[in-house]
Amino acid sequence: MRHLMNPLDFSVDELEQLFDLANDIEKHPDRYAHACAGKKLATCFYEPSTRTRLSFEAAMLNLGGSVLGFADASNSSASKGESVSDTIRVISCYADICAMRHPKEGAPLVAASKSRIPVINAGDGGHQHPTQTYTDLLTIRSLRGSLHNLTIGLCGDLKFGRTVHSLVNALSRYSGMRFIFISPDELKVPDYITEMLRDKGIPYEEVSGLEEKLPELDVLYMTRVQKERFFNEEDYVRLKDFYILTRKKMELAPKNMLVLHPLPRVNEISVDVDDDPRAVYFKQAQYGVYVRMALILTLLKLKGEDAC
Repeated sequence: MRHLMNPLDFSVDELEQLFDLANDIEKHPDRYAHACAGKKLATCFYEPSTRTRLSFEAAMLNLGGSVLGFADASNSSASKGESVSDTIRVISCYADICAMRHPKEGAPLVAASKSRIPVINAGDGGHQHPTQTYTDLLTIRSLRGSLHNLTIGLCGDLKFGRTVHSLVNALSRYSGMRFIFISPDELKVPDYITEMLRDKGIPYEEVSGLEEKLPELDVLYMTRVQKERFFNEEDYVRLKDFYILTRKKMELAPKNMLVLHPLPRVNEISVDVDDDPRAVYFKQAQYGVYVRMALILTLLKLKGEDAC
């Protein structure tokens, strides 16, 4: 039985099939309106979420299935001390597939080891967020036509941003990639990411200035400074407005550059950028539904269920 814990759990060829399916769902939603009739998705969210949880729910409802679960650990038996292992054993009795978000790194992997149904990691602490990565990849592939030969700028919180770590790892499997990491020193990308890129011979730069690198980019991936990852309020306040993308700064960028953001946005992208055709972060949220629909179908099919 297959689970999704890490963006690299699917091969590049498998991802191409997944993205082809997602694009077909986008073009022909009626074909899939009853694909998961009678199936149930459990959403076990031990950590707050809007987009990820609701997009999973929308995905399953669009497929004709149903949803059960919790959006707050305090409303589950976790508040009584129940372990993740015990929770997933119970959930396996009620649902056909599970999406789990947890603040502790590795918790969904523990759940997968005890589960009788496919488990999807919907984010575990500052570790991995594979379905967001697949959303990002689908967005770039659909709007640029390819995931090869791109210069990707990643800006903001590159230290704690699990979406950044997952995306770099995933894109490193494609040819002709170049990364530009844009952050203050305190939020630099972790060493294990740059070591991986060096080992693979993939070029990268680490800079602190956004404007100087905008003209070189095919994709700009903006991130917020995550208050919930800071232990010191003073450090958060000092760094939260370090980068703000404005319409004026966008004048420096190529005409076909894409601006992505995993959301939620705070103020790192000015609202005056929203009308720029290069600003695709709300399209990106829609692609998140398509890719999660494709993933649910794929994992249920791999489980041997007649989901299609």
